[in-house]
Amino acid sequence: MTQSELTHINRQGYANMVDVSDKAITSRSALAEGFVCMSEQTLELIERGDHQKGDVFAVARIAGIQGAKQCSQLIPLCHPLALTKVSIDLSIDKERRRVRITCLCKLDGKTGVEMEALTGVSVACLTLFDMCKAVDPLMVIEGIKVVQKEGGKHGSWQRD
Repeated sequence: MTQSELTHINRQGYANMVDVSDKAITSRSALAEGFVCMSEQTLELIERGDHQKGDVFAVARIAGIQGAKQCSQLIPLCHPLALTKVSIDLSIDKERRRVRITCLCKLDGKTGVEMEALTGVSVACLTLFDMCKAVDPLMVIEGIKVVQKEGGKHGSWQRD
């Protein structure tokens, strides 16, 4: 099989959960990022910690971790994985009026953790949006992507 073939489709064209039985257990990690763009006032509200719903970053962090752990329940053909690390980081970018959210997932296993990192970032972004939508309904979630991957059959890489 070449890297360009779709692994989740079998020879008959049906959805297929990939068989990883014969793959070696290796250390793997993935880092994903996403951004929530908002008004300057909303960003300041978050930064001051004056949001009436409480610590927006703390809730988004916990939600992102929970989301990464639930990936196989949300994405039908993902394997359930025993993650050994999930880390969600949030940082304010005042110049661009946005919050950058990253999710790092790690494990020793037979399949990668890119989907878990993407799910963690997505859930954290959605949670931040949910907590702030009453004061800023025009927020935008953008740029969700994998920025770094380590381990596995295709090796390591980092997005420029």
